Amino acid sequence: MSDPRPQPQYGEYATPEQQRAAMGLPVAEPVAAPAVDHPKPPTAPATTVGPQPTRLADRVLTAVLLAYGLVTVVSAIPQLVDFTAFAETWMDVAGVDGRFTNTAQGALWGGISAAIFIVGWLLTAGLSWWSLARRRVTWWIPLVGAIVTFVIVSLCLVVPIVGDPAVARHFATGG
Repeated sequence: MSDPRPQPQYGEYATPEQQRAAMGLPVAEPVAAPAVDHPKPPTAPATTVGPQPTRLADRVLTAVLLAYGLVTVVSAIPQLVDFTAFAETWMDVAGVDGRFTNTAQGALWGGISAAIFIVGWLLTAGLSWWSLARRRVTWWIPLVGAIVTFVIVSLCLVVPIVGDPAVARHFATGG
C-alpha cells in the first residue's frame, strides 16, 4: 500500500543537528545539565500573555475621529431633512438652471440618508469602542466607517437629484 501523503521537503523532518550537518556546520555538543544536590522549591508557572501596550495615541486619535464624525453627522442631518434647500444649493454650485421640484422623493431620500448617517456613526463608534476595549489598534475604524457611510449616503442623495427634471435636462444638454 502506498503512502498518499506528499514527500517531505528538504529539512522538513530533520533535527537541528541533522540540518547543521547537511549545511556543513559543526554539530553543537550537547550541554550536560548541572548536578542538583537539593530539591528546588516550586516556582510560579510562566505566563503566556505579556503586558499589552496602552496605545495612548491610538485611543486619542480614535476619540478625535469619532468626535469629528459626530459633529459632521449632527450638522448634516438638518440639511438632509430640508432636502429641497440642500438640492437647490447643490444645483447652484453645479451650475444647473432651475429649481428643485422633485420634493417628495427628495424628502424620502433625505430622511433615509439622515438615518444612514446616524446608524453608520453608531456602528462605527460601537466597533471602535469594542476594539479599544480589546487593546487593538483602532484608529482606522472611524476612517473606514466614515468612507463606507459617506459612499452609501452619496448614492442615496443621487437618486432624487438625478430624478429632478431640471438636473436631467442640464445633463442631457451637456450643461
